Amino acid sequence: MRSAQLRRFLVGLGLFVTVAVGVTSCGDKYGEAGAHDPARAAERARQVSDAWEGSEAARVWREGYFPLGDPVRLPEGAFHSDADKQAYQRQNFELRGSLPGAPPKKGEVRWRGGGSLAVPVVSARAAYEKVGGASGPGPRLIVTGARLGEMTIRTSRGSATVPAWHFTIKGYDTPLKRVAVVASKLPKPPVKPLPDLTDDLWELAGLDTVSRDGRTVVLRAHHGSCDDGPGVDVLESADNVVFSAWIRNPSDGPCTADMRMKKVTVKLDRPVGDRMLLDAFTGRPVPYEGSPGSRSSSWS
Repeated sequence: MRSAQLRRFLVGLGLFVTVAVGVTSCGDKYGEAGAHDPARAAERARQVSDAWEGSEAARVWREGYFPLGDPVRLPEGAFHSDADKQAYQRQNFELRGSLPGAPPKKGEVRWRGGGSLAVPVVSARAAYEKVGGASGPGPRLIVTGARLGEMTIRTSRGSATVPAWHFTIKGYDTPLKRVAVVASKLPKPPVKPLPDLTDDLWELAGLDTVSRDGRTVVLRAHHGSCDDGPGVDVLESADNVVFSAWIRNPSDGPCTADMRMKKVTVKLDRPVGDRMLLDAFTGRPVPYEGSPGSRSSSWS
């Protein structure tokens, strides 16, 4: 199985756990082009950077609402017990009360740096099902009600205040908050993703955090079970930042065909600011993706 085929297979299963799919030779796993080629990676990064700079897609991105942070805020002091934490991670919630009916059709996103945008509001029921909705065995978090309020979240245009559902959780003095508005439609990228057989570059799993000063970016990157982990190169321009993910020192011997995920810290020459964060492999903006079980993809 070539690495590109393995990648597609594992994307369908979810890439936030280690998935064993048998034993293969590392030559099959990483492909013939498995060795990292810095020059080729830099050329691809420049292609992606140039394609987005001044493009219609970049204009749409900068005018829309694209969250790049966790849409969930836990109650203060969460969690009181391991049982509560386990219930949250398993989405094991129980509703003991009523949820509000139809919300207003539109809500306002307000950016700290100025500007606002009217976006659709989801129902309390839809938001509840994003954070919970499961009713399996084991410990549960009890939801007793909800009201429409606000919360702040990082977006492609900086910090913003957005409508959010505040869910009352039994045993907690403050609510669990979940963003109540829908992200804008993603623009069509001005550059195509790389062909499957270009194995020296890999798709990023997602964005984890950006430091308060904007100089440090933590990314989630893929790697296998017989290598030294992922590496990420960076190309900065005035308009965007392109990240090129690759695999360090893949082994030549037999190897279990696992796909794993690891956090990689990247230091930038200057703060992110309003620059776009792009994935060299996909040619698309890097979505936020939270920790396993957080259900907090950027576009959820």
